[in-house]
Amino acid sequence: MQNELLSEAILDQIADAVIYADRSGDIARWNRASVAMFGFSSEEALGQRLDLIIPEHLRAPHWRGFDAAMSTAVMKLQGRPTLTQALHKSGRKLYVEMTFALVKGDDDNVLGAVAMARDVTERIERERSAARTT
Repeated sequence: MQNELLSEAILDQIADAVIYADRSGDIARWNRASVAMFGFSSEEALGQRLDLIIPEHLRAPHWRGFDAAMSTAVMKLQGRPTLTQALHKSGRKLYVEMTFALVKGDDDNVLGAVAMARDVTERIERERSAARTT
């Protein structure tokens, strides 16, 4: 199997959502787990702004951080998992644990950013429910 085909197979079969956005914040990669997690098909997501899955109240801070990372080539949360909220196509709010990384070209210029996301909604709701009963 060629390296490119292998890379595509891995991205499409990994259990976590993998989302790549170019420097302008447009979605350019959306794997099968992203479809399952967020409810948008690849055709619906590709070319759309990341706002597609970012709740309204988180958009301003997201774009401040995203724009800063694109211009400075430094990402504050690089590689560190962070818990945040996301939107499903149905409008339902999800809790997701995400890791982020900058994607750089051969010349070290920033091409965009990649995020890996895992739906942890059930765990968070269970923890909150347990906290309310204690």
